[in-house]
Amino acid sequence: MVSTRIISPQVRRVIDVPLRVGESPTWDDRTGDLWFVDILAPAAFRLKADGSLRRYDMPAAIGCLALCESDDIAVCLQTGVHMMNRETGALTLFCNPDGGRANSRLNDGKVGPDGCLWVGTRDEEVPQTGNGRLYRVTPNGRFEIKIDGLKTSNGLAWSADGKTMYHSDSSQLFAQTFDFNATTGEISGQKLLRPFTNEVGRPDGAAMDQDGFYWIAGVLSGRVNRVSPTGDIVEAYQLPCKSATMPCFAGPDLKTLYVTTLFNDDPGKDEPGTIFAFEVDVAGVPVNRFAV
Repeated sequence: MVSTRIISPQVRRVIDVPLRVGESPTWDDRTGDLWFVDILAPAAFRLKADGSLRRYDMPAAIGCLALCESDDIAVCLQTGVHMMNRETGALTLFCNPDGGRANSRLNDGKVGPDGCLWVGTRDEEVPQTGNGRLYRVTPNGRFEIKIDGLKTSNGLAWSADGKTMYHSDSSQLFAQTFDFNATTGEISGQKLLRPFTNEVGRPDGAAMDQDGFYWIAGVLSGRVNRVSPTGDIVEAYQLPCKSATMPCFAGPDLKTLYVTTLFNDDPGKDEPGTIFAFEVDVAGVPVNRFAV
């Protein structure tokens, strides 16, 4: 068994606004802006390169966002995928893959090497029943179910060569991989990457580095775990919080890691969600843009 190297990075807090459930940090290489969401605010945010912060209030819970080739921002709300004008904040419904299903909402999402938006759902039933899904949304607004029977779809990321898709289920405590066809968007060859525990962190949002390692946030452990292609946690970056939710590689060299967190309301430990940043030694895989 490979031992895990525990690292306490030199972190800095990059925002002063408290978040309830910070998620979906996304680096815009065209502008130097960092985008992110607060699921329960609900709102999208744009942290500009000059340090100013703009807030875009949403009419429903927002699970994630993605950059588009057109410079619009795709925002995934409980009411569907909308296109948002980054200057005015105006929303236009693009499609509604989840169709308003009861006890379900759009959650983690990323654009794949196929130029399509992949977005999963969270099962909001108590207890959860397994109604979670992963959808693929094409640039013409069509969509299809790619995975069913999930509880909390999360952890989407793709290898640098675009041939492997990573995905997690936060509630079922596992991460998995698929062979990915960037031409057709087909996934096959499902494999368990590894199971997780609350002690190492419930598997949440994720990103990939250029060396083929999967960086996945650990809710409850306050860690970002760097996982090898064979499923070993080789490094764990310990943050000054309880619940990291998603990492994102950023900066001109993609060697700055931004990590969103959520609030901790444990008795006597009131801790708002925020965004931490620190430098790493390996560059990340650039995020794709939705081909609209």
